[in-house]
Amino acid sequence: MTENTINNDTHWQSILTPEQFNICRMKATEPPFTGKYTDCKTVGIYHCACCDHALFSSITKYDSGSGWPSFWDVLNADSIAQHPDTTHGMRRVEVCCKACDAHLGHVFTDGPKPTGLRYCINSAALNLHESL
Repeated sequence: MTENTINNDTHWQSILTPEQFNICRMKATEPPFTGKYTDCKTVGIYHCACCDHALFSSITKYDSGSGWPSFWDVLNADSIAQHPDTTHGMRRVEVCCKACDAHLGHVFTDGPKPTGLRYCINSAALNLHESL
């Protein structure tokens, strides 16, 4: 993708649902316990809803009780970018797709072993490619 495509709202609005656009491009958050992948147990790889970049494996998905799909690790260290986020009076770390800069969610340090991380991700930012 070119830099112009990454920053072109018209492009993203033409390929994403309004909910996906709001979350991935405008940094919104879906309400807890409403996303299609919150309770999903299907085996596969979760990809970015915007650019189809592989992000997370179902092997690292777990039920954090937070209301969003949670993972204790990324598929590949080059899959995501992290940025400080101080919006809404909080100190958090935003997680974005490294390929297209889509907002995915946040990462917290209260996850399970072996990483101790909880990648709390919006379902609308993901597409699951099921494994056979």
